[in-house]
Amino acid sequence: MDVLYHEGLYHLFHLVLPNHDFIAHAVSSDGMSWRRVKNALFVGDPGSWDDDMLWTMHVSPDPAKPGGWRMFYTGLSRSEFGRVQRVGVARSDDLYNWTRCEEGEGYPLEIPGDWYESTVDEGRKWVSFRDPFYYHDPETGERMLLASARVKQGPVVRRGCVGMAREVAPDRFEFGPPLYMPGIYDDVEVPNLFRLNDRYYLIGSIREDTKIHYWYADDIAGPFMNFTDNVLLPEGNYAGRICKVGDRILIFNFFQRTEILYGREIVARLLPPPKELVPGRDGRLILKSFGGYDAIVKNPFEVTNAAEFTPLLGNPAARITPVDNWVQISCLSGFEAFLIPGEHQDFRLRARMRLKGAGKCGLVLRASEEGDGYFLSLDLEKGYAQLRRWGANPRPEFEHAFLYETLQGGNFLWHEPGDGLDIEVVAHGTYIEFSINGQVTLCVVDDTYGEGHVGFYTESATVQLDRITMDWLDRPISEEEAVYTATRTGDMPLGLDMPGPA
Repeated sequence: MDVLYHEGLYHLFHLVLPNHDFIAHAVSSDGMSWRRVKNALFVGDPGSWDDDMLWTMHVSPDPAKPGGWRMFYTGLSRSEFGRVQRVGVARSDDLYNWTRCEEGEGYPLEIPGDWYESTVDEGRKWVSFRDPFYYHDPETGERMLLASARVKQGPVVRRGCVGMAREVAPDRFEFGPPLYMPGIYDDVEVPNLFRLNDRYYLIGSIREDTKIHYWYADDIAGPFMNFTDNVLLPEGNYAGRICKVGDRILIFNFFQRTEILYGREIVARLLPPPKELVPGRDGRLILKSFGGYDAIVKNPFEVTNAAEFTPLLGNPAARITPVDNWVQISCLSGFEAFLIPGEHQDFRLRARMRLKGAGKCGLVLRASEEGDGYFLSLDLEKGYAQLRRWGANPRPEFEHAFLYETLQGGNFLWHEPGDGLDIEVVAHGTYIEFSINGQVTLCVVDDTYGEGHVGFYTESATVQLDRITMDWLDRPISEEEAVYTATRTGDMPLGLDMPGPA
């Protein structure tokens, strides 16, 4: 998938399951609700180099033609049984009508054997050259084409790298050694490169852990290095693509999960709302929640009085009291959740939280009267958050009387709490996002619970709460031909597909 912003519209280009036979195109004014438009590109005619499948693409302005656009895309050939990946180009003047460059016009590009696996007799027994990303910096004049590739040496499952070719003249590329070779992964998929505050950041998706990672360098030639934690988006998030909107850098990606369709287990890929990338402490990249939620807020209200809370279970060891400007909740023994008023479906909850002493704490989201729902566990000492779905099994059998599954876990940068930690939860359609101190820590897609109570829990802990604000969120309605997004529910066609070999 790829997303770009142009003249007030987001343009999404994506693959379609199960055939990989065309590149679809959708547009959005808000980055969350999408409308399908004319398909961008289909597989080539029989006998052409891309007559089998089309894989991941990247759309960017053509520096040699003002107002023109180039789409670099991955193509496979039937005659080679899809075992050789090449990169071709299609052109457009309006982003809606695309014409592929025919063979003999400098395309398709084939990866050379100087530094990379380039024949089906090497390594994986197929040629890896996909997920192109075109980098152009008008200030420095640098023009580079990056791609997921593999070096020729080393253990077969450790050869993944970011291949690189420089555009030395319009549509003429000269390959060089890899921009980055970690020496540990099978592939570095869907690479992105951008410059922020005079530092270069490289983003890639790693199949081994189904996470999006990043690396940094002070020079475009490298060396690219890791921070202690270089996971940008946690497990389940994949194929991230950056999108520049003015001076902001957004990242879009799909979320991968298993679903049952017509009695069969399939891998579904949904499109969550984007996040914003900003530099943090020591130049680390920080994910911030999408500002587009502000435009869909309705009926906001604040919770300021301890009497507004309702206990979920009625634990006699639980207490809730006002302390100065804070609301203090505690449960000396066992568990209790303290619920804010109402039942909630799509919302954004913000609060300031301060843990007093030891013990466990967290939030319950979309919980029923029996306590079935999502449980967001917070370890404020170790800086770790974990989201679980937990409740009664509707078809219990012996020891399977309950559902208990960790959906996602993630670390956050720890700071001395001082006056407290600022937390934010967004629940929008099947998408759930958790931020702490402005950093998105968890972002997951799940449809087990769609509506219910929201509150804070303690277990042998005392927690003080302040600045509790609940925003209800509108859910934009997409057209029937919408892509499969995480902010819309119901029967929808499958849309986004995972790049790389099937």
